[in-house]
Amino acid sequence: MAGGKKSAAAAGAWLCFEDESGQSLRPPKATTWGPQGCTPVAKVSGKGSGRVSVAGLVAAKPGQRSRLFYRTRTSRGRKGERKGFTEADYAALLTAAHRQLKAPVVVVWDGLNTHTSKVMRHFVDSHDWLTVVQLTAYAPDLNPAEGAWSHVKRHLGNLAARSVDQLAAVVRTLLKRIQHRPGLIDGFIAGTGLSIQPQAP
Repeated sequence: MAGGKKSAAAAGAWLCFEDESGQSLRPPKATTWGPQGCTPVAKVSGKGSGRVSVAGLVAAKPGQRSRLFYRTRTSRGRKGERKGFTEADYAALLTAAHRQLKAPVVVVWDGLNTHTSKVMRHFVDSHDWLTVVQLTAYAPDLNPAEGAWSHVKRHLGNLAARSVDQLAAVVRTLLKRIQHRPGLIDGFIAGTGLSIQPQAP
């Protein structure tokens, strides 16, 4: 699509930062309270190779409540099972965000091969409401979605999940809680040092 058309489509758009994360049954390291000199230990079985993957968008627009959109994928370690998200998954996420926001979308994401594939480029070029900006390499500190994943993982640190389904349910619950706290999402954006200003006329 021509650059002029993309610039027109971006007028009045939501700025959406996309990123992915994942969590296995082995909980991340975390801090907690405990008697002095006695480090609390959360015992896990170590069995199972399941994993919960998350792809999400932190959406912001001056004068509007910040939003979080996400999709989860649960894999159970079966042979030939795909762990990551496909182009169709990303297309569905972007389309759902566009429908709810009722405005053009400028998505900022990294150079993951699924983001830059021929299939995804065709999807982007086929939709006037969508503009893509690729982050420079090794710039996670500029993506507020990283703050969302960090927040979720801090709450998973003391969870000894018995199954990947339990882990997936907890992850979805934590993400839904973030959705209802726009001030927290604003904090993720502020943590990047970015300032989102209205577009000049």
